[in-house]
Amino acid sequence: MLIGIRPGSVESVDASLHAHTGRIPIDDLTPSVPGGRFPAKAVVSEVVPFEATVFREGHDALGVELSLTSPSGAVSKHRMTLVAPGTDRFRVDVQVRETGLWTWRVIAFSDEWATWMHNAEIKIGAGIDVELMFETGARLLERARADAASIAALRDQTASPADRWALVSSDRVQEQAAANPPIDLETESETQRLLVERTRAGVGAWYEFFPRSEGAVKTNAGWQSGTFATAAERLPAVKAMGFDVVYLPPIHPIGRTNRKGPNNTLHAASGDPGSPWAIGAAEGGHDAVHPDLGTEDDFARFVQAAEALGLEIALDLALQASPDHPWVRQHPEWFTTLPDGTIAYAENPPKKYQDIYPINFDNAPESLAAEVLRIVEKWIALGVQIFRVDNPHTKPVWFWEWLIREVTAKHPHVVFLAEAFTRPAMMQTLGKVGFQQSYTYFTWRNTKEELEQYLQEVSGRQADWFRPNFWVNTPDILTEYLQFGGRAAYKIRAAVAATASPSWGMYAGYELMENVARPGSEENIDNEKYEYKQRDWAGVEGTDATLAPYITRLGRIRAAHPSIAQLRSTVVHDSDDDAILVYSKHIEGRFTESGLDDTIIVVANVDPHSGRQTTIHLDMHALGMADADRFIAHDLITGERWEWGRDNFVLLDAYREPVHIVHVLPITTGAPDARS
Repeated sequence: MLIGIRPGSVESVDASLHAHTGRIPIDDLTPSVPGGRFPAKAVVSEVVPFEATVFREGHDALGVELSLTSPSGAVSKHRMTLVAPGTDRFRVDVQVRETGLWTWRVIAFSDEWATWMHNAEIKIGAGIDVELMFETGARLLERARADAASIAALRDQTASPADRWALVSSDRVQEQAAANPPIDLETESETQRLLVERTRAGVGAWYEFFPRSEGAVKTNAGWQSGTFATAAERLPAVKAMGFDVVYLPPIHPIGRTNRKGPNNTLHAASGDPGSPWAIGAAEGGHDAVHPDLGTEDDFARFVQAAEALGLEIALDLALQASPDHPWVRQHPEWFTTLPDGTIAYAENPPKKYQDIYPINFDNAPESLAAEVLRIVEKWIALGVQIFRVDNPHTKPVWFWEWLIREVTAKHPHVVFLAEAFTRPAMMQTLGKVGFQQSYTYFTWRNTKEELEQYLQEVSGRQADWFRPNFWVNTPDILTEYLQFGGRAAYKIRAAVAATASPSWGMYAGYELMENVARPGSEENIDNEKYEYKQRDWAGVEGTDATLAPYITRLGRIRAAHPSIAQLRSTVVHDSDDDAILVYSKHIEGRFTESGLDDTIIVVANVDPHSGRQTTIHLDMHALGMADADRFIAHDLITGERWEWGRDNFVLLDAYREPVHIVHVLPITTGAPDARS
């Protein structure tokens, strides 16, 4: 019972009801994170759909409004509209243009003017209670502070009802009523939070390479490692393909104890570099640079060279250690000691990592957490703003929540990517507690049905807290689809990843279609994790041995079309073929710099072994058009143009061009290409 209210009284009923539900129920507000503990997420310039379920008893009209407060304190109001009749779901799209924590709430009210307009049209038209209805309307206009002439005209019984109704329906009177609408029963929702982060937190193209391989030279005496200086020479080509982020595997000293040899063999020969993830040696640990790569100053210059090109460097944060790491001697409590006194090495059965000791956060959490924070701060000071976190699902969630909160409070531009190929609950929770984006199951979603389901999943409610980064391959992952799909498979996966997700990633060698796996594994043979890889980038230019021109085309498409950066606008469309995937991205012109709508439709033959022809069926309303509308479909890959509508014939040959990336143009921009 509320204090000061008598049990059973009218006041107690009214107060207790309003304390919980409110006069007008407002429910299921989005964007939101289940439980309300964490804010929902967006990135600057993203178009965010704000929605709520709002309803009331009876048939009177409702008004619903979004009240949005920016981090700088600016308050804006946005009228929400019904998504579809009978749904009680209201929505408005707003572009958020300022980073920081936004707050918002939904305000519902009885729309007296809209209710009167509906009732008056029926009753006055039928000659029922005509003067009573006009008097009611006049009083509503008085509340709206309309001009005296309009109010008097409604009460003028010498004028015909038709003339008075024409006045009511005029733009002038409707605008006066809308400017200061007469409302009642105003009800506010609870305040919601939306964390808006910088663009790169959710939009970007990532390219992974091993700096030790870039510029590595094999001589009679063995391999000579590449350095930060030689790796910097690769940066212009990466930028030219349209990438925004260069991700480096660990750059720290590598342990010698149990060092792995080529193809993960247990015995390394002299000169084998070992796995960069076996971090730590006599030269130092996570806060040191491998001497073969250069010095801290060399690394800082490498970061600066990337920045000069418009690239950011993402550094691997792998919380594990080789047996030679200084931590093992200085802090044995940070590891798991077995009954025989030895430290447990890492295992992911059937995989074994004898060269790596995993960290145990339960033994000394405070000191270990403080050390990791120190390390992250050290690399931030050297220019790193992005961290790709290795296997975060093997560490306690509380730690990541704490670390990301501590880091971003001081450095709000820092981004953390979770390399968490694991169970859905863990992946989703890592997103909720702060990871800006995550690796996904996309790597193993290859059929039309799998991709349709997954695109709908990642662009749906979970987009409020989980941002996907679609990687087509990694040093650990070479799927069967790529092993046996040939050139078409590589084009299909890159095209879908680059257009379906605002963030996508590619590991070096993908553009060379490196598709030979180590027998019995999902990894490339002669894996770069365990040895140097010397690639002839210049020698393949202008030949079919490289997909670099295709990747470059994808990069240019992404840069030119802001709709691709909108995850929440993804819509899956129908096709009559079980291998033809169709989806679209759409952004209204009021949210683009050009002032023009931007719509992309992707039609992909996901069978890399055949040609397919079928009819596709577009949801025209999702494209901002009516069912009967026609448009020019401009294929951004081939340059061809067709006139399309709701239902369209397509022919996609996996051995020529397996994917249409279509830009929607008005029919007036030119005649369609004669070719089908």
